[in-house]
Amino acid sequence: MRIVITGANGSVGRNLLAHVAKDAGIHAVATVRSERAAAALPARPLLDVRIVSSDDADGLARAMAGASSVVHLAGILIESRSATYERANVAATETAVDACRLASVSHLVLVSALGADPESANRYRRSKGAGERAVEQSGLDATIIRTPILLGPETAGAAAIMRAVSGGTARLLGGGGYLMRPLDVDDLSEAILGACRRRLPGVHVHELAGPEPVSYRGLIERVAGLTGRSLAYQSVPIWGAKLAAAITSRLTGGGVTPTVIDVITTSETVQHNADRELGVSLTPLSETLGKLVAAWRNAA
Repeated sequence: MRIVITGANGSVGRNLLAHVAKDAGIHAVATVRSERAAAALPARPLLDVRIVSSDDADGLARAMAGASSVVHLAGILIESRSATYERANVAATETAVDACRLASVSHLVLVSALGADPESANRYRRSKGAGERAVEQSGLDATIIRTPILLGPETAGAAAIMRAVSGGTARLLGGGGYLMRPLDVDDLSEAILGACRRRLPGVHVHELAGPEPVSYRGLIERVAGLTGRSLAYQSVPIWGAKLAAAITSRLTGGGVTPTVIDVITTSETVQHNADRELGVSLTPLSETLGKLVAAWRNAA
């Protein structure tokens, strides 16, 4: 099986490549946008790294030649002056679709987000929904996997949790009462590879979340307990955080915005968890958190 992974230098991409390395039957091509990103990927047998811009359909098509599936991971939550939702979440997905057609690749796996909706009032969720719509209307066979906060030693979600635990005082937006469904990034990688192996005809949209709902404060408390740390908790008004984010992001041209705060403080809900359909045995949250703390201690 030959697969192509776009945005392979992100935390999900690196985790997926680690899973690929365990299967001698998979030849992977990882596409990244720069020499620096390419250098960050491990040298492994049966792994080719190609430097291709996310807006270069012809270049991506050349990288996709002979692939049985393409896994599209490229996308952002936090914008910058050069990377907007429209460019990174919508246009890049449309380009990946075009490249699949040029390369005659019939199956695409798109990693999306819970709440993705092209009609959403939230710009991030609207952009993820627009990316999904581009895939759904492409004529390709596709598996779309909507995910919640992802937890693994290198994910942004895990880094935020460990910063909160390490600081002595956890500053929680709105008190941290919003519910999350954390998903172990290893489980996502298994779901992606399973979809690539099956390559089901048609378009299939799945929500894949962790096995246990937990408030953000509860998540911080559990990790603090595992580290043996005692924390103080400070509630930050969401309206105040949005105001500060609006001012700062306007001045800097990026960073955390009110849109991002909406995303991270909205309770994650799942209509139907597709772990069985995707062939995944979900990792218990306690085990996922244990892995995070072990990685944190090893890095200290």
